[in-house]
Amino acid sequence: MNLKKISLFVLFPVVCLMLAFVSKKEYDPLHKRKFNINISEVKEGSAPRKPVADVLEFKDGKLFSDYLYDKMQYKWIKYRINKDSTFMDETDTEVRYLEVEASTTDEKDQTLIMNFKVQEWDIEGTIKITKNDKPKKFFDFVGREKGGKPKKEKKEAKKEGEGSNSGGTVK
Repeated sequence: MNLKKISLFVLFPVVCLMLAFVSKKEYDPLHKRKFNINISEVKEGSAPRKPVADVLEFKDGKLFSDYLYDKMQYKWIKYRINKDSTFMDETDTEVRYLEVEASTTDEKDQTLIMNFKVQEWDIEGTIKITKNDKPKKFFDFVGREKGGKPKKEKKEAKKEGEGSNSGGTVK
């Protein structure tokens, strides 16, 4: 009986730890990222309007835009990553590239389709809104992740004493 209790006390924590590792949810590469974007409505035969600033937020496989919510009442929109790859740029830095598609249809039979590309911290794409399968509105957007590109370390501007007149005598 003592052996059963001891084995239970040893086995229970091991099983709990195994379940904790197995049940950890893996998130996609856009999870908890926010992008500052500029949205421009595109109309045939006319110049694009002044872009509107917005924030595109990603969480748990869904995206949210204040602009889309305020103007068209679209809340969290599910998205799908169609392409996820990495490549080496000209500076031999590894760059992650994503192609993403998001779509939703509301109760008025109005469909929103977003296609966009994310390359490290930059984002660009299109938004198309149709009603009864007829194009209604079309938008372009570009932006950068909040916080932006990681800053490189600054080199020393000048070495001490170089280029200054501090060591000389005043006449």
